[in-house]
Amino acid sequence: MSTPARTRADGDWLLCAPMRTEAAALRRGRPGPLGTVLHTGAGRRRSVRAAGSSAVTGARALAVAGVGGGLDAALEPGDVVVATEVRAAVRTGAAAPPVTVLPAAVLLAGTLRRQGLTVRAGPVLSTDRLALGAARNRLAGTGALTVDLESAWLLAAAEDRPAACVRVVADTDAVLRPGTVGRLRTALAALPAVAAGLREWAAATTVRRVVLAAPRSFCAGVERAILVVERALEQYGPPVYVRKQIVHNTHVVADLSRRGAIFVDEVDEVPEGAMTVFSAHGVSPAVRSAAADRHLPTIDATCPLVTKVHSEARRFAEHGDTVLLIGHAGHEETDGVLGEAPERVRLVQDVADAERVRVDDPGRVSYLVQTTLAVDDVADVLAVLRARFPDLAAPPSDDICYATTNRQRAVAEIADACDAVLVVGSVNSSNSKRLVEVAERTGTPAYLIDGAGGIDLRWLAGVRSVGVSAGASAPPAVVDEVIAALSGLGARTVREHTAVLEDVRFMLPKEVRQ
Repeated sequence: MSTPARTRADGDWLLCAPMRTEAAALRRGRPGPLGTVLHTGAGRRRSVRAAGSSAVTGARALAVAGVGGGLDAALEPGDVVVATEVRAAVRTGAAAPPVTVLPAAVLLAGTLRRQGLTVRAGPVLSTDRLALGAARNRLAGTGALTVDLESAWLLAAAEDRPAACVRVVADTDAVLRPGTVGRLRTALAALPAVAAGLREWAAATTVRRVVLAAPRSFCAGVERAILVVERALEQYGPPVYVRKQIVHNTHVVADLSRRGAIFVDEVDEVPEGAMTVFSAHGVSPAVRSAAADRHLPTIDATCPLVTKVHSEARRFAEHGDTVLLIGHAGHEETDGVLGEAPERVRLVQDVADAERVRVDDPGRVSYLVQTTLAVDDVADVLAVLRARFPDLAAPPSDDICYATTNRQRAVAEIADACDAVLVVGSVNSSNSKRLVEVAERTGTPAYLIDGAGGIDLRWLAGVRSVGVSAGASAPPAVVDEVIAALSGLGARTVREHTAVLEDVRFMLPKEVRQ
Protein backbone atom coordinates (compact mmCIF):
# COMPACT_ATOMS: atom_id res chain seq x y z
CA MET A 1 0.00 0.00 0.00
CA SER A 2 1.38 3.43 -0.91
CA THR A 3 1.99 5.98 1.82
CA PRO A 4 -0.18 9.13 1.53
CA ALA A 5 1.73 12.28 0.71
CA ARG A 6 2.38 14.46 3.74
CA THR A 7 0.67 17.83 3.72
CA ARG A 8 1.95 20.98 5.37
CA ALA A 9 -0.66 20.48 8.11
CA ASP A 10 0.98 17.16 8.99
CA GLY A 11 4.59 18.31 8.61
CA ASP A 12 7.29 19.29 11.05
CA TRP A 13 7.37 22.47 13.07
CA LEU A 14 10.17 24.96 12.59
CA LEU A 15 11.97 27.11 15.16
CA CYS A 16 13.69 30.13 13.61
CA ALA A 17 16.72 31.63 15.36
CA PRO A 18 18.20 34.77 13.81
CA MET A 19 21.71 34.52 15.35
CA ARG A 20 24.02 31.51 15.47
CA THR A 21 24.47 31.84 19.22
CA GLU A 22 20.67 31.78 19.64
CA ALA A 23 20.36 28.71 17.42
CA ALA A 24 23.03 26.89 19.40
CA ALA A 25 21.35 27.69 22.72
CA LEU A 26 17.93 26.61 21.42
CA ARG A 27 19.31 23.32 20.11
CA ARG A 28 20.43 22.52 23.65
CA GLY A 29 16.71 22.46 24.48
CA ARG A 30 16.30 19.56 22.02
CA PRO A 31 13.16 20.53 20.08
CA GLY A 32 12.99 16.88 19.06
CA PRO A 33 12.47 14.89 15.88
CA LEU A 34 9.37 16.86 14.90
CA GLY A 35 11.10 20.20 15.03
CA THR A 36 14.11 21.86 13.44
CA VAL A 37 16.07 24.88 14.62
CA LEU A 38 16.85 27.01 11.60
CA HIS A 39 19.48 29.76 11.73
CA THR A 40 17.85 32.49 9.61
CA GLY A 41 20.32 35.36 9.94
CA ALA A 42 20.02 38.71 11.66
CA GLY A 43 18.14 41.71 10.33
CA ARG A 44 15.23 42.47 8.02
CA ARG A 45 16.78 41.43 4.69
CA ARG A 46 17.94 38.00 5.85
CA SER A 47 14.58 37.44 7.57
CA VAL A 48 12.63 38.27 4.41
CA ARG A 49 14.82 35.86 2.44
CA ALA A 50 14.40 33.11 5.05
CA ALA A 51 10.62 33.64 5.14
CA GLY A 52 10.45 32.68 1.48
CA SER A 53 12.47 29.48 1.87
CA SER A 54 10.90 26.04 1.52
CA ALA A 55 11.85 25.23 5.12
CA VAL A 56 9.68 28.08 6.40
CA THR A 57 6.82 27.82 3.90
CA GLY A 58 6.56 24.04 4.34
CA ALA A 59 6.50 23.95 8.14
CA ARG A 60 3.31 22.87 9.94
CA ALA A 61 3.88 25.44 12.69
CA LEU A 62 6.33 28.32 12.87
CA ALA A 63 8.09 29.81 15.90
CA VAL A 64 10.69 32.53 16.31
CA ALA A 65 12.89 32.71 19.39
CA GLY A 66 15.95 34.64 20.45
CA VAL A 67 17.04 37.62 22.47
CA GLY A 68 15.62 41.13 22.34
CA GLY A 69 15.87 44.58 23.79
CA GLY A 70 13.62 45.42 26.72
CA LEU A 71 11.24 48.35 26.28
CA ASP A 72 9.46 48.08 29.63
CA ALA A 73 11.29 49.41 32.69
CA ALA A 74 10.03 46.50 34.79
CA LEU A 75 11.86 43.92 32.66
CA GLU A 76 15.21 42.47 33.69
CA PRO A 77 17.86 40.62 31.65
CA GLY A 78 16.78 36.98 31.38
CA ASP A 79 13.05 37.77 31.58
CA VAL A 80 11.01 36.09 28.85
CA VAL A 81 8.46 37.87 26.67
CA VAL A 82 5.86 35.80 24.82
CA ALA A 83 4.41 37.86 21.99
CA THR A 84 0.66 38.40 21.88
CA GLU A 85 1.23 40.22 18.61
CA VAL A 86 4.22 41.14 16.48
CA ARG A 87 4.30 44.37 14.52
CA ALA A 88 6.95 46.35 12.67
CA ALA A 89 8.20 49.91 13.03
CA VAL A 90 10.01 50.94 9.84
CA ARG A 91 11.42 54.10 8.34
CA THR A 92 9.01 56.46 6.64
CA GLY A 93 8.13 55.21 3.17
CA ALA A 94 9.37 51.67 3.78
CA ALA A 95 6.96 48.75 3.44
CA ALA A 96 5.98 47.09 6.70
CA PRO A 97 4.74 43.50 7.08
CA PRO A 98 1.24 42.99 8.48
CA VAL A 99 0.67 42.68 12.21
CA THR A 100 0.77 39.04 13.31
CA VAL A 101 -1.65 38.25 16.14
CA LEU A 102 -0.72 35.26 18.30
CA PRO A 103 -3.78 34.15 20.31
CA ALA A 104 -2.08 31.10 21.85
CA ALA A 105 0.43 33.32 23.68
CA VAL A 106 -1.37 32.83 26.99
CA LEU A 107 -0.94 29.06 26.67
CA LEU A 108 2.74 29.26 25.80
CA ALA A 109 3.37 31.73 28.62
CA GLY A 110 1.95 29.24 31.13
CA THR A 111 4.14 26.49 29.74
CA LEU A 112 7.29 28.60 30.01
CA ARG A 113 6.46 29.56 33.58
CA ARG A 114 6.38 25.85 34.38
CA GLN A 115 9.91 25.72 32.98
CA GLY A 116 10.91 28.05 35.82
CA LEU A 117 11.18 31.20 33.72
CA THR A 118 9.97 34.71 34.55
CA VAL A 119 7.45 35.41 31.80
CA ARG A 120 5.45 38.38 30.52
CA ALA A 121 3.03 38.31 27.60
CA GLY A 122 2.58 41.34 25.38
CA PRO A 123 3.43 43.00 22.04
CA VAL A 124 6.81 42.56 20.38
CA LEU A 125 8.11 45.18 17.97
CA SER A 126 10.49 44.61 15.06
CA THR A 127 12.55 47.42 13.50
CA ASP A 128 14.69 47.59 10.39
CA ARG A 129 17.63 49.11 12.21
CA LEU A 130 19.25 48.77 15.63
CA ALA A 131 17.34 50.91 18.13
CA LEU A 132 19.55 52.77 20.59
CA GLY A 133 19.41 56.06 22.44
CA ALA A 134 16.44 58.29 21.64
CA ALA A 135 15.11 55.78 19.10
CA ARG A 136 14.80 53.10 21.80
CA ASN A 137 13.06 55.56 24.10
CA ARG A 138 10.50 56.38 21.39
CA LEU A 139 9.79 52.70 20.84
CA ALA A 140 9.15 52.28 24.56
CA GLY A 141 6.14 54.56 24.11
CA THR A 142 4.45 52.13 21.72
CA GLY A 143 3.41 49.74 24.49
CA ALA A 144 5.60 46.92 23.17
CA LEU A 145 7.61 44.94 25.70
CA THR A 146 10.64 44.07 23.56
CA VAL A 147 12.20 45.04 20.27
CA ASP A 148 14.11 42.94 17.73
CA LEU A 149 15.21 43.05 14.10
CA GLU A 150 13.52 39.97 12.64
CA SER A 151 10.29 38.58 14.13
CA ALA A 152 7.77 40.60 12.10
CA TRP A 153 9.31 39.61 8.78
CA LEU A 154 9.74 35.94 9.68
CA LEU A 155 6.20 35.56 11.02
CA ALA A 156 4.68 37.29 7.99
CA ALA A 157 5.16 33.91 6.32
CA ALA A 158 3.00 32.11 8.89
CA GLU A 159 -0.29 33.09 7.23
CA ASP A 160 -2.97 30.88 8.84
CA ARG A 161 -0.55 28.42 10.48
CA PRO A 162 0.04 28.21 14.23
CA ALA A 163 2.79 30.67 15.13
CA ALA A 164 4.69 31.80 18.20
CA CYS A 165 7.31 34.35 19.11
CA VAL A 166 9.47 34.37 22.25
CA ARG A 167 12.16 36.91 23.06
CA VAL A 168 14.42 36.84 26.12
CA VAL A 169 15.45 40.27 27.35
CA ALA A 170 19.17 40.83 26.86
CA ASP A 171 19.38 44.52 27.69
CA THR A 172 17.07 47.18 29.05
CA ASP A 173 19.14 50.29 28.35
CA ALA A 174 18.83 52.66 25.44
CA VAL A 175 22.64 52.78 25.10
CA LEU A 176 25.37 50.16 25.13
CA ARG A 177 27.08 49.98 28.54
CA PRO A 178 29.76 47.85 30.20
CA GLY A 179 28.20 44.54 31.12
CA THR A 180 26.18 44.19 27.92
CA VAL A 181 27.98 40.94 27.08
CA GLY A 182 27.17 39.52 30.50
CA ARG A 183 23.50 40.41 30.10
CA LEU A 184 23.48 38.74 26.69
CA ARG A 185 24.84 35.57 28.26
CA THR A 186 22.06 35.70 30.85
CA ALA A 187 19.49 35.88 28.06
CA LEU A 188 21.07 33.08 26.05
CA ALA A 189 21.11 30.85 29.14
CA ALA A 190 17.29 30.95 29.20
CA LEU A 191 16.88 29.77 25.59
CA PRO A 192 17.19 25.98 26.19
CA ALA A 193 14.19 26.17 28.55
CA VAL A 194 12.37 28.30 25.96
CA ALA A 195 13.00 25.58 23.36
CA ALA A 196 11.60 22.92 25.68
CA GLY A 197 8.45 25.00 26.19
CA LEU A 198 8.08 25.60 22.46
CA ARG A 199 8.27 21.87 21.91
CA GLU A 200 5.18 21.43 24.14
CA TRP A 201 3.45 24.22 22.20
CA ALA A 202 4.28 22.60 18.87
CA ALA A 203 3.00 19.20 20.01
CA ALA A 204 -0.38 20.83 20.74
CA THR A 205 -0.68 22.53 17.35
CA THR A 206 -2.58 19.51 16.06
CA VAL A 207 -5.91 20.94 17.30
CA ARG A 208 -8.26 21.39 14.37
CA ARG A 209 -11.79 21.45 15.81
CA VAL A 210 -13.54 22.87 18.87
CA VAL A 211 -16.95 21.53 19.94
CA LEU A 212 -18.89 23.81 22.28
CA ALA A 213 -21.37 22.25 24.66
CA ALA A 214 -24.63 24.15 24.98
CA PRO A 215 -25.97 25.21 27.35
CA ARG A 216 -22.87 26.41 29.22
CA SER A 217 -21.78 29.29 31.46
CA PHE A 218 -24.18 31.45 33.46
CA CYS A 219 -27.50 30.03 34.59
CA ALA A 220 -30.51 32.12 35.65
CA GLY A 221 -29.62 31.90 39.35
CA VAL A 222 -26.07 33.12 38.78
CA GLU A 223 -27.18 35.93 36.48
CA ARG A 224 -29.69 37.01 39.13
CA ALA A 225 -27.11 36.96 41.94
CA ILE A 226 -24.55 39.01 40.01
CA LEU A 227 -27.21 41.50 38.98
CA VAL A 228 -28.29 41.85 42.62
CA VAL A 229 -24.79 43.02 43.59
CA GLU A 230 -24.51 45.29 40.56
CA ARG A 231 -27.89 46.90 41.30
CA ALA A 232 -27.03 47.26 44.99
CA LEU A 233 -23.82 49.09 44.09
CA GLU A 234 -25.75 51.40 41.76
CA GLN A 235 -28.64 52.11 44.13
CA TYR A 236 -26.89 52.23 47.51
CA GLY A 237 -23.34 53.04 46.45
CA PRO A 238 -20.15 51.22 47.43
CA PRO A 239 -19.14 49.52 49.52
CA VAL A 240 -21.68 46.71 49.45
CA TYR A 241 -20.74 43.72 51.59
CA VAL A 242 -21.31 40.18 50.34
CA ARG A 243 -21.23 37.19 52.67
CA LYS A 244 -19.02 34.56 50.98
CA GLN A 245 -18.43 34.64 47.23
CA ILE A 246 -21.60 35.74 45.44
CA VAL A 247 -20.98 32.80 43.08
CA HIS A 248 -18.02 30.44 42.98
CA ASN A 249 -15.93 32.09 40.29
CA THR A 250 -12.73 34.08 40.69
CA HIS A 251 -13.38 36.30 37.64
CA VAL A 252 -16.83 37.34 38.85
CA VAL A 253 -15.57 38.06 42.36
CA ALA A 254 -12.60 40.07 41.07
CA ASP A 255 -14.81 42.14 38.76
CA LEU A 256 -17.32 42.98 41.49
CA SER A 257 -14.50 43.73 43.93
CA ARG A 258 -13.10 46.31 41.51
CA ARG A 259 -16.53 47.94 41.42
CA GLY A 260 -16.85 48.26 45.18
CA ALA A 261 -18.14 44.95 46.54
CA ILE A 262 -16.39 43.64 49.66
CA PHE A 263 -16.55 39.89 50.24
CA VAL A 264 -16.49 38.62 53.82
CA ASP A 265 -16.69 35.18 55.41
CA GLU A 266 -19.18 36.09 58.14
CA VAL A 267 -21.55 38.93 58.89
CA ASP A 268 -19.63 39.89 62.05
CA GLU A 269 -16.99 41.33 59.68
CA VAL A 270 -19.53 43.79 58.25
CA PRO A 271 -19.72 47.27 59.83
CA GLU A 272 -22.96 47.77 61.70
CA GLY A 273 -25.68 49.13 59.44
CA ALA A 274 -23.83 48.40 56.14
CA MET A 275 -25.69 47.00 53.15
CA THR A 276 -25.15 43.23 52.99
CA VAL A 277 -25.95 40.66 50.29
CA PHE A 278 -26.40 36.94 50.94
CA SER A 279 -24.77 34.84 48.21
CA ALA A 280 -26.50 32.64 45.63
CA HIS A 281 -25.75 29.54 47.73
CA GLY A 282 -28.06 30.54 50.59
CA VAL A 283 -27.61 30.98 54.34
CA SER A 284 -28.88 29.32 57.50
CA PRO A 285 -31.41 30.93 59.86
CA ALA A 286 -28.54 31.55 62.28
CA VAL A 287 -26.79 33.79 59.74
CA ARG A 288 -29.98 35.78 59.17
CA SER A 289 -30.34 36.24 62.93
CA ALA A 290 -26.72 37.39 63.26
CA ALA A 291 -27.26 39.97 60.51
CA ALA A 292 -30.42 41.23 62.22
CA ASP A 293 -28.56 41.53 65.53
CA ARG A 294 -26.03 43.81 63.84
CA HIS A 295 -28.81 45.89 62.24
CA LEU A 296 -27.60 45.05 58.76
CA PRO A 297 -29.91 45.85 55.86
CA THR A 298 -29.79 42.71 53.72
CA ILE A 299 -30.63 41.61 50.20
CA ASP A 300 -31.08 37.89 49.63
CA ALA A 301 -29.46 36.75 46.36
CA THR A 302 -30.07 33.07 47.12
CA CYS A 303 -30.97 31.14 43.98
CA PRO A 304 -34.72 30.38 44.07
CA LEU A 305 -33.94 26.71 43.45
CA VAL A 306 -31.76 26.64 46.57
CA THR A 307 -34.51 28.42 48.50
CA LYS A 308 -36.81 25.58 47.43
CA VAL A 309 -34.47 23.03 49.10
CA HIS A 310 -34.47 25.12 52.30
CA SER A 311 -38.27 25.13 52.31
CA GLU A 312 -38.40 21.36 51.80
CA ALA A 313 -35.96 20.82 54.68
CA ARG A 314 -38.19 22.82 57.03
CA ARG A 315 -41.33 21.04 55.86
CA PHE A 316 -39.87 17.53 56.21
CA ALA A 317 -38.38 18.37 59.62
CA GLU A 318 -41.67 19.79 60.88
CA HIS A 319 -43.31 16.53 59.77
CA GLY A 320 -40.96 14.65 62.09
CA ASP A 321 -38.74 13.13 59.40
CA THR A 322 -35.05 12.49 59.57
CA VAL A 323 -33.90 14.42 56.50
CA LEU A 324 -30.98 12.90 54.57
CA LEU A 325 -29.23 15.68 52.66
CA ILE A 326 -27.13 14.32 49.80
CA GLY A 327 -24.34 16.84 49.35
CA HIS A 328 -20.75 17.84 50.03
CA ALA A 329 -19.51 18.87 53.47
CA GLY A 330 -18.31 22.46 53.69
CA HIS A 331 -20.22 23.72 50.66
CA GLU A 332 -22.17 26.87 51.53
CA GLU A 333 -25.38 25.42 50.14
CA THR A 334 -25.27 22.34 52.33
CA ASP A 335 -24.23 24.40 55.37
CA GLY A 336 -27.28 26.58 54.88
CA VAL A 337 -29.71 23.67 54.49
CA LEU A 338 -28.24 21.82 57.49
CA GLY A 339 -28.85 24.95 59.53
CA GLU A 340 -32.59 24.85 58.85
CA ALA A 341 -33.04 21.94 61.27
CA PRO A 342 -29.68 20.80 62.69
CA GLU A 343 -31.28 18.19 64.91
CA ARG A 344 -33.20 16.56 62.03
CA VAL A 345 -30.92 16.83 58.98
CA ARG A 346 -28.08 14.32 58.32
CA LEU A 347 -25.45 14.89 55.64
CA VAL A 348 -24.85 11.98 53.24
CA GLN A 349 -21.85 12.60 51.01
CA ASP A 350 -21.46 9.31 49.17
CA VAL A 351 -22.41 5.64 48.99
CA ALA A 352 -20.32 4.85 52.07
CA ASP A 353 -22.27 7.42 54.10
CA ALA A 354 -25.54 6.05 52.74
CA GLU A 355 -24.65 2.57 53.95
CA ARG A 356 -24.00 3.68 57.55
CA VAL A 357 -26.22 6.69 58.23
CA ARG A 358 -28.52 6.23 61.22
CA VAL A 359 -32.07 7.57 61.52
CA ASP A 360 -34.51 7.89 64.44
CA ASP A 361 -37.42 6.13 62.71
CA PRO A 362 -36.88 4.12 59.48
CA GLY A 363 -40.54 4.79 58.63
CA ARG A 364 -40.11 8.58 58.70
CA VAL A 365 -37.17 9.35 56.42
CA SER A 366 -36.93 11.80 53.52
CA TYR A 367 -34.11 13.03 51.34
CA LEU A 368 -32.95 16.25 49.69
CA VAL A 369 -30.11 16.91 47.24
CA GLN A 370 -27.56 19.69 46.82
CA THR A 371 -28.53 21.40 43.57
CA THR A 372 -25.10 21.14 41.89
CA LEU A 373 -24.37 17.41 42.15
CA ALA A 374 -23.83 14.93 39.33
CA VAL A 375 -26.98 13.04 38.45
CA ASP A 376 -25.20 9.65 38.31
CA ASP A 377 -23.57 10.12 41.73
CA VAL A 378 -26.90 10.96 43.33
CA ALA A 379 -28.52 7.92 41.68
CA ASP A 380 -25.91 5.62 43.25
CA VAL A 381 -26.47 7.09 46.71
CA LEU A 382 -30.24 6.96 46.36
CA ALA A 383 -30.14 3.30 45.36
CA VAL A 384 -28.51 2.46 48.69
CA LEU A 385 -30.85 4.69 50.70
CA ARG A 386 -33.98 3.25 49.07
CA ALA A 387 -32.79 -0.28 49.74
CA ARG A 388 -32.24 0.56 53.42
CA PHE A 389 -35.35 2.72 53.85
CA PRO A 390 -38.25 1.52 51.66
CA ASP A 391 -40.47 4.37 52.90
CA LEU A 392 -37.94 7.05 51.90
CA ALA A 393 -39.86 10.20 50.91
CA ALA A 394 -38.70 12.27 47.94
CA PRO A 395 -39.00 16.01 47.41
CA PRO A 396 -41.96 17.07 45.22
CA SER A 397 -39.58 17.76 42.32
CA ASP A 398 -35.90 17.09 41.58
CA ASP A 399 -33.51 19.16 43.67
CA ILE A 400 -30.65 19.00 41.15
CA CYS A 401 -31.30 22.19 39.25
CA TYR A 402 -32.15 22.39 35.57
CA ALA A 403 -28.85 24.14 34.77
CA THR A 404 -26.76 21.42 36.40
CA THR A 405 -28.66 18.66 34.60
CA ASN A 406 -28.60 20.42 31.22
CA ARG A 407 -24.89 21.17 31.32
CA GLN A 408 -24.05 17.63 32.34
CA ARG A 409 -26.17 16.26 29.52
CA ALA A 410 -24.46 18.52 26.97
CA VAL A 411 -20.97 17.53 28.14
CA ALA A 412 -21.85 13.83 28.05
CA GLU A 413 -23.07 14.21 24.46
CA ILE A 414 -19.94 15.94 23.14
CA ALA A 415 -17.30 14.02 25.11
CA ASP A 416 -17.46 10.87 22.98
CA ALA A 417 -16.71 12.90 19.84
CA CYS A 418 -13.70 14.71 21.34
CA ASP A 419 -10.14 13.78 22.22
CA ALA A 420 -10.17 16.03 25.31
CA VAL A 421 -12.66 18.21 27.16
CA LEU A 422 -11.93 21.54 28.86
CA VAL A 423 -14.38 22.79 31.50
CA VAL A 424 -14.15 26.47 32.40
CA GLY A 425 -14.79 27.03 36.09
CA SER A 426 -13.06 27.81 39.38
CA VAL A 427 -11.75 25.08 41.66
CA ASN A 428 -14.40 25.75 44.30
CA SER A 429 -17.27 25.45 41.81
CA SER A 430 -19.10 22.22 42.57
CA ASN A 431 -21.08 22.11 39.35
CA SER A 432 -17.95 22.75 37.26
CA LYS A 433 -16.10 19.86 38.91
CA ARG A 434 -19.09 17.61 38.26
CA LEU A 435 -18.87 18.45 34.54
CA VAL A 436 -15.28 17.20 34.50
CA GLU A 437 -16.39 13.95 36.14
CA VAL A 438 -19.23 13.49 33.65
CA ALA A 439 -16.80 13.81 30.73
CA GLU A 440 -14.30 11.44 32.34
CA ARG A 441 -17.01 8.78 32.72
CA THR A 442 -17.17 8.57 28.92
CA GLY A 443 -13.46 7.75 28.83
CA THR A 444 -12.41 11.16 27.50
CA PRO A 445 -9.72 13.08 29.42
CA ALA A 446 -11.23 16.22 30.94
CA TYR A 447 -9.68 19.18 32.76
CA LEU A 448 -10.96 22.05 34.91
CA ILE A 449 -9.52 25.45 34.02
CA ASP A 450 -10.19 28.90 35.48
CA GLY A 451 -9.36 30.43 32.12
CA ALA A 452 -7.15 30.05 29.06
CA GLY A 453 -4.05 30.51 31.20
CA GLY A 454 -4.88 27.32 33.08
CA ILE A 455 -4.54 25.09 30.02
CA ASP A 456 -1.53 22.79 30.19
CA LEU A 457 -0.35 22.29 26.61
CA ARG A 458 0.70 18.73 27.44
CA TRP A 459 -2.99 17.86 27.73
CA LEU A 460 -3.45 18.71 24.05
CA ALA A 461 -0.43 16.95 22.54
CA GLY A 462 -1.66 15.15 19.43
CA VAL A 463 -5.27 16.16 20.11
CA ARG A 464 -7.37 17.12 17.09
CA SER A 465 -10.82 17.74 18.59
CA VAL A 466 -11.39 19.65 21.86
CA GLY A 467 -14.71 19.89 23.67
CA VAL A 468 -15.37 23.03 25.69
CA SER A 469 -17.99 23.67 28.35
CA ALA A 470 -18.31 25.94 31.37
CA GLY A 471 -19.85 25.71 34.79
CA ALA A 472 -22.95 27.71 35.62
CA SER A 473 -20.87 30.38 37.40
CA ALA A 474 -18.23 30.85 34.67
CA PRO A 475 -18.51 34.05 32.57
CA PRO A 476 -19.11 33.59 28.81
CA ALA A 477 -16.26 36.02 28.10
CA VAL A 478 -13.77 33.59 29.66
CA VAL A 479 -15.05 30.83 27.35
CA ASP A 480 -14.47 33.16 24.40
CA GLU A 481 -10.87 33.66 25.53
CA VAL A 482 -10.36 29.88 25.65
CA ILE A 483 -11.74 29.49 22.12
CA ALA A 484 -9.45 32.25 20.87
CA ALA A 485 -6.43 30.57 22.47
CA LEU A 486 -7.31 27.23 20.85
CA SER A 487 -7.56 28.95 17.48
CA GLY A 488 -3.91 29.88 17.94
CA LEU A 489 -3.07 26.17 18.08
CA GLY A 490 -4.64 25.58 14.68
CA ALA A 491 -8.35 25.10 15.41
CA ARG A 492 -10.17 26.09 12.24
CA THR A 493 -13.74 25.06 13.00
CA VAL A 494 -15.88 25.82 16.04
CA ARG A 495 -19.15 23.90 16.23
CA GLU A 496 -21.83 24.27 18.88
CA HIS A 497 -23.75 21.20 20.05
CA THR A 498 -27.02 22.14 21.74
CA ALA A 499 -28.43 19.48 24.05
CA VAL A 500 -31.38 21.59 25.23
CA LEU A 501 -32.52 25.21 25.04
CA GLU A 502 -32.82 27.26 28.22
CA ASP A 503 -35.18 30.20 28.75
CA VAL A 504 -35.41 30.37 32.55
CA ARG A 505 -35.48 33.79 34.24
CA PHE A 506 -35.80 34.65 37.93
CA MET A 507 -37.28 37.83 39.39
CA LEU A 508 -34.96 40.09 41.33
CA PRO A 509 -35.46 40.76 45.06
CA LYS A 510 -37.73 43.73 45.72
CA GLU A 511 -34.85 45.80 47.14
CA VAL A 512 -33.21 46.05 43.68
CA ARG A 513 -36.17 45.49 41.39
CA GLN A 514 -36.47 49.01 39.98
